[in-house]
Formats: sequence, structure tokens, C-alpha cells
Amino acid sequence: MKAVFEFLTELKENNNRDWFNAHRQAYEQAREQMLFLTDILIQEVRRFDTDIPVLNARDCLFRIFRDVRFAKDKSPYKTNMGSFIAPGGRKSELGGYYIHLEPGASFVGGGVWCPSPDVLRAIRQEIYESPESFKEVLHDTDFHQYFPDIMGEKLKTAPKGFDKEFADIDLLRPKSYAFGHSLTDEEVLSENLVEEAIDMFRQLSFMNRFLNDAIKHRK
Repeated sequence: MKAVFEFLTELKENNNRDWFNAHRQAYEQAREQMLFLTDILIQEVRRFDTDIPVLNARDCLFRIFRDVRFAKDKSPYKTNMGSFIAPGGRKSELGGYYIHLEPGASFVGGGVWCPSPDVLRAIRQEIYESPESFKEVLHDTDFHQYFPDIMGEKLKTAPKGFDKEFADIDLLRPKSYAFGHSLTDEEVLSENLVEEAIDMFRQLSFMNRFLNDAIKHRK
């Protein structure tokens, strides 16, 4: 991932279109390296998650161009590269597997990030009806060593339509059901990156199965 890190490091210091266009070859080299990594991860994930179809890595890789229409920061480019492996690729509403490469801020993760209201409600409803099944995955020793917390914002009270006295109400407060594990730059650049990512993705597969069952069978 050396080409990815070298390009992103320089891009962070020169986040403008003139520099980007002058270094487009370096960008293409970094992008191809990220696509190669994504393709390997897709193949490996499919060994243990049969819900993942044959995917084109290009459909999983997020664009590097930022949408700055409503942003205070008008920098035109993201300073990271990320891929989301799920049915439908990066646009999927289902739980999947995510890898984020950014010097000093890389991580492996997955689940469901900022879902639509109906998807979020379906997940909460499944947890409400089957809290022990969710906790069995959430608190599993192997899962918990990588993903001790649910990422993102949480409500301060019970979500609308759910009993405030529900014993596991804290499990219904997240606005996302996503998980992440930080990687050091050394880990990203090591020859063990794929092996380590797949170990984490394998643990995430149990959570994704719970989440996706809820999403697929939502009312």
C-alpha cells in the first residue's frame, strides 16, 4: 500500500485541482493498488460469507472527489481511500465490510453506517425482539477484541415507538450499527494486511448476518 500512502500524504498537503491534475499518474497508480487490494478482499470474504456475490472492485471503491456543495471545507478531494464490500457495492444498504486507508487514521470495519430511517427501524426492531441473539454476537470474545463499541452518534433517550423501560434500551440508541478497528501505518504497509483484515471481517460476518436478516425481512 506504499503507493496509496505516498499519494495520500502528498495530497493532504496539496489538496487542489492543479496539483491533482499534475499528479494524476500517481493517483491512478494508487487507485489501481487500492482496487487490487479490494479485489483480493472480495475473494477472501466470499469464502466465509456466501451472501457476497462476485463483485467488481470498482463498484466497491468510493470516489476520491468530495461533494463540497454544502461544506464549509471546499477541499476538492478526500485524503483517504475506502472500499465497501457488500451486495451492490459501496451503494448497498446492507451490512458489509469496509477498509479505510489514510495515513495515521486507517481502520477496518463494517456493519451499517447512517442507514435510512426504515433500515434503522428494522434493525432496532430485530434487536428489540431478539436482544439475546444480538448480545451473543456483540459480546462474543473474538468479536469484542476487535470491535468493543458501536461507532457513531447515539440518541440520549429511547427511539420513538420503543418502550423506554426496555431492559436493553441502550442497544437501540445508536444511529448506526457500524464497527471499526484502527490500523497503524505499519500494519497497513506490512505484508500481513490482508490476513489481518480478513480475520476481522470473519468476526464481522456474524454481525452482518444479524443486521442483514433484519433489513431483508423488514416490514
